[in-house]
Amino acid sequence: MGDRVDITASHDRRRDNNTVPVSIGLALLLSLRPLLNPADDAGRKMSVKMTIEKKLLASFQPVYLQVDNESHLHSVPPDSETHFKLVIVSDVFSSLRAVARHQAVYKVLADELQHGVHALALHTYSPVEWQQRGQQSPDSPDCMGGSKHAHHAQV
Repeated sequence: MGDRVDITASHDRRRDNNTVPVSIGLALLLSLRPLLNPADDAGRKMSVKMTIEKKLLASFQPVYLQVDNESHLHSVPPDSETHFKLVIVSDVFSSLRAVARHQAVYKVLADELQHGVHALALHTYSPVEWQQRGQQSPDSPDCMGGSKHAHHAQV
């Protein structure tokens, strides 16, 4: 079962001399999230996916980049941006082992990982490795921590 977040703030609102607590739920926080995302060149708010793409393009100059939002496969609110599959093919990775590649990606996306991105499925390749794989990345595994599909199967 996934972690549940419940943030409650109590404020005094006087209505007929009654105190009314005000609760701020996760859904409200998620709805405010786009306001916290950086703007694109035209001043529009970028989605988390767009932010990830922009940062990875700038940092790794990939010859191939695939960013898939797989949040819909997990037990999260609709339109969430919490689970991503990343396929990055870059010359930068030619001299790095898998762990160092992943650490480099985590460093670039540190802010996103601190502010809402829950999971990254990382597939990092050098151009030679990508060619050897037939330019294919593995499918992401089924979610084992409360996926919608697993939940429906149990009901």
